[in-house]
Amino acid sequence: MSSAASLSHFKSVNYTGQGAGPRVIIMGATHGNEICGTQAISRVMAELDSGALRIANGSVTFVPIVNPLAYAKNTRSGDRNLNRDLSPKENPQDFEDRVANWLCPLLAQHDVLLDLHSFNAAHGEPFVMVGPLDNDGDIEPFKHMREERALARRLGVRRFVTGWMAAYGGGVQRRSRGDAAELKTVLRYGMGTTEYMRSTGGYALTLECGQHLDPQAPEVAYRAILNTLAHLKLIEAPAPEPVSFEEMEALQMVVVHDKLDAGDSFTRTWASFDPVQEGEQIGVRADGSPVTAEFSGRVLFPDTNAGPNQEWYYLTRPNPQFGRE
Repeated sequence: MSSAASLSHFKSVNYTGQGAGPRVIIMGATHGNEICGTQAISRVMAELDSGALRIANGSVTFVPIVNPLAYAKNTRSGDRNLNRDLSPKENPQDFEDRVANWLCPLLAQHDVLLDLHSFNAAHGEPFVMVGPLDNDGDIEPFKHMREERALARRLGVRRFVTGWMAAYGGGVQRRSRGDAAELKTVLRYGMGTTEYMRSTGGYALTLECGQHLDPQAPEVAYRAILNTLAHLKLIEAPAPEPVSFEEMEALQMVVVHDKLDAGDSFTRTWASFDPVQEGEQIGVRADGSPVTAEFSGRVLFPDTNAGPNQEWYYLTRPNPQFGRE
């Protein structure tokens, strides 16, 4: 795998049509062992290069391998998680800082981002992470909700998750105990590719295409790329139909619970989207006290390897208003 990625340079490929249209950027391997996006991007680029597909309007930039170090190692991260604390650094301290210094200005040159990921859980269907409602708040101000959600409904998946920064920010506020300077610093750690894209005035989606080794994951990514290009009219193709409100499952991330001690443990092996009932035990603290669900919903991003004072798991609840706002 390492032969396909150079650690000495970063690579992006742009295709620009002759008509006016949005500037789209589509990325793979933000995490190095999540290669379905890389595979799908290579397939679409081959079709563009052969003439089987043509960009008529606007432009699309492909970044097949965002993090070449992690990709070469076939690991999630190189020196650290690129999808946290993503911002330009005056004095880069690690490989991911150098990626950020190249990637952030590139993102800022575009209007729309589709970031293609996969997940580690042994089972589960693809889902898309969607941004906030339009707002002018401090955590994640935004003004492209309708466009972003319209695109999300046309990627070819039926499960939608919102509320990342609000839930993460709530956990940060608890940890910072009201310290404004610490709050700002730690909130920045929650900024990944999509959050940075929104901060530049664009909109963005993270598509989790399936389990890392699922042979269908590259197909999910490929379909999402073509649907994005068609929906935004970069290619001359029928407009993709949106998933219906009856088919979709929308979940709102509500609260994050931290691991407080290395001895904290789950009561069983949880996977993202496992249902949980109010009062059901999820884990046990190092001192023996039970950790239970404060409401009925679904578990998201359970992390058995989390360290003390790091995110342990999130709880979500249904978001019946998604897409109707």
